[in-house]
Amino acid sequence: MRAIASDRLTLAPQVAAHADAMFVVLSDPAIYAYENAPPPSVEWLRERYARLETRRSGDGTEHWLNWVVRLADGEPIGYVQATVHASGRAAIAYEFGSAWWGKGYAREATQAMIEELAAHYAVRGLDAVLKRGNFRSLRLLERLGFALASTEQHAAESVEPDECLMRRDLAGG
Repeated sequence: MRAIASDRLTLAPQVAAHADAMFVVLSDPAIYAYENAPPPSVEWLRERYARLETRRSGDGTEHWLNWVVRLADGEPIGYVQATVHASGRAAIAYEFGSAWWGKGYAREATQAMIEELAAHYAVRGLDAVLKRGNFRSLRLLERLGFALASTEQHAAESVEPDECLMRRDLAGG
């Protein structure tokens, strides 16, 4: 796993040492308007990041790729992540502090990650699950070329009724 550079951002492979700075970013209550909760403590986050440093699932069948997104001055603003399956599909997710919403950073970081997944991890298709009411995330995914999955795909992936599955196939997929 390597660092990724885009026009305005650096995506650094996430490690336990990022926990202190990321705890501040992830403590923003606006992030959790639709689901989840902030990390309970910096120690909890450090332990989670340390477990994820393996970059693999316990059975070795999935790549767990997590990047901390930083501005040019080094300030962390969020993260992007992907679970790469043996099938060539990846489930992606992202979180950014609300101070950086509406500036194009999430699109830029997620696009940089998608390019990395296609070029270095043989990913041919992408999935993202979001709450139906999260229109900001829906617009981001649409701008990145994702489309709403079929009813059959929703059922096959066991998507909850208040969620939607967005999919994107990449070249060759």
